[in-house]
Amino acid sequence: MKKFTLLFLLFLTVTAVAQEDFSPGFKMLENGEFKDAKDFFEPLSKTYPNNKTVQLCYGRAVGLSGNPEKANTIFANLLKKHPNDFEVQINYNESFLWANQFKEAKPLYADLVANNPSNFAAILGYANTLSNLKEYKDALKWVNKAIEVDPKNNGAKVSRKYIKLGYANYYVNNQNYKKGESLLKEILTDFTDDKDALLNLANIYLITKNVDKAKKTYYQYAKTPKDSVTALNGVALAEHIGEKDKIALQTAIKAKEKAVDLKDKELIEKSTERYVQALIWNRKFVSAKQEINALEEKYPNRNWVMALKATLGMYTAKFKTSITNYNKILVNDSLSFDGNLGKANALFASDKIVSAYVTTYKTLDIFPKQKDASGLIKKLNKNYTPFAEQQVSYTFDNGDNTAVSFRTAVMVPLSTKFKTTVSYQYRTTENTTTNNKANAHVAQADIEYKLMPQTNLLTSIGLNNSRFSNTSYTQPILQAKLQMKPLSFLNLDLGYQREVQNFNAELIEREIVMNHYSLIYNLSTNFNLGWYSQLIHTKQTDDNERNLLFTSLYYNVLRKPALKFGLNYQYITFKDQLPLIYFSPEKYKAVELFGDVRGKINEKTNYFASAATGLQYVEEQDASSLFRAEAGLTHQFSDRFIGDVYGKYSNIASATAAGFEFTEVGIKLKYYLTKQPLFLNKLKKKYQIK
Repeated sequence: MKKFTLLFLLFLTVTAVAQEDFSPGFKMLENGEFKDAKDFFEPLSKTYPNNKTVQLCYGRAVGLSGNPEKANTIFANLLKKHPNDFEVQINYNESFLWANQFKEAKPLYADLVANNPSNFAAILGYANTLSNLKEYKDALKWVNKAIEVDPKNNGAKVSRKYIKLGYANYYVNNQNYKKGESLLKEILTDFTDDKDALLNLANIYLITKNVDKAKKTYYQYAKTPKDSVTALNGVALAEHIGEKDKIALQTAIKAKEKAVDLKDKELIEKSTERYVQALIWNRKFVSAKQEINALEEKYPNRNWVMALKATLGMYTAKFKTSITNYNKILVNDSLSFDGNLGKANALFASDKIVSAYVTTYKTLDIFPKQKDASGLIKKLNKNYTPFAEQQVSYTFDNGDNTAVSFRTAVMVPLSTKFKTTVSYQYRTTENTTTNNKANAHVAQADIEYKLMPQTNLLTSIGLNNSRFSNTSYTQPILQAKLQMKPLSFLNLDLGYQREVQNFNAELIEREIVMNHYSLIYNLSTNFNLGWYSQLIHTKQTDDNERNLLFTSLYYNVLRKPALKFGLNYQYITFKDQLPLIYFSPEKYKAVELFGDVRGKINEKTNYFASAATGLQYVEEQDASSLFRAEAGLTHQFSDRFIGDVYGKYSNIASATAAGFEFTEVGIKLKYYLTKQPLFLNKLKKKYQIK
């Protein structure tokens, strides 16, 4: 009787299930309509709690509609009933992926592929798990195995694409751009003109400043009207990196016009952002400000608008404005790259060094090994890493004087506020006509203290021991200088210096000490014009006095290479005229035109050259021509070793105390004694930096 009842119940169950049509639910799952599928299978799961197919479909619908934990429980219960069922196992494993529990999924998939070494779904699931754990090397190995099992399966190729995208990004973050480029090009063999691969490839070319390849890749990307706007925005950035800012602006204007024609809101915003950036790159600050003001009204509290305002502040030296806007961005999104690194750069520019360190390390914590953030740390470290410097120079003039100088210095920053420098100079001079010889030993200690951001106090104390014939003397040397930046575009120095004249043997013998009182300022502007001036009053121990005015009006023609031209004017008066001893006219004037260029030969070699020519007037004498020039090369042999060679010539009468025409050549070697600042570990510990 019991047997009959059981068979009858089983028949009823099978019949009821057979009469149900599950195909609508299957289609919903297949089409990604997971919420509808959940609603479809939920009542069926209660009606048929022991039906594996119903429970699997219900579990997938639940998990893929946003509740992976519940799906995991459904599959776990099924697994108890069907412990060795592959279909249940793989759905159970997959539910961990939906919940982003990749570490938990990894051993489950490892067991599954061990027991099912040729099963496509298991192998692909394992590959995707490893990819999400950023174990790209193994992920690539397993996804290739999946493709071997089913070569025509497009889903596996799509998975391989995303694995390679992640792997390429890993190499880019570690600055192995060649390997990243190679992986992205492999994607293009599977998916010709794949948008993700092309954009990532273009990004590598931008980072490595390979402008032509970046532009070519963007043009390859531009297959549709919308894509052409994205491409033009990328090309504009490439032109900027290639230092062709005018073309960058023209390209950005085209992108903006196309976006407006398409009436695509997202593209309009992105192309407008690039357009304003291009205005800033071209130093069209008034137009950029007007655009930003309009954008602030149209898009209030939007990060990209605030980033534009901050960028304008950086270019116009309004760093407080930049910091304020970067802080606003971080309120909206604490993980914003632009907000974090932008703020770090603004703090550095504001001379707030500790805050710049902390913010840059925070950026690296969010974006490990990011190139720009790593570069800023490197720049900060260079400014505060102890170094030793050796300089050797040879000087000769038309008064038959020669001199050789050796100077050794060691600079040790003890904190971001406190730097110390100890130096020793030996200079020997000789006059080949009179055979007068002399030498000088100068030992000096300098202390630089940052009173507040943009305000430094420099003090020096030392001794000058000069020897000539059979006699010698020792004189103290002193210096005090207050270096300030009271306004964004104004540098101001107030100083005092006690100096012993040691240009040639005759002057050394006379033991002339000069006390200089100076005011120096440099005023720059947003429109490339600058004004530099020096006012120096000198009192000498021979009771003479000198007043010097030097002023220079200059114009920055180019940024890269840095090229400027200008007009210099110099006026000097001496209280007493002692022409037989040293150059000391009652009145001296000089007017000259000058040019100065500074740039890079390559990544490791920089150059500079400057020249000036004009007329000089000594008292009431007729004007005479003057010419001076200087040039040099700097080469970075390694991260810690830098070398300079230089040469200079001048026939300007005021160039030396003796008024001689002179030439100097020299070399300078600089070696960083440690890899990082001495205080860096202490700073990291104090601010809990990893």
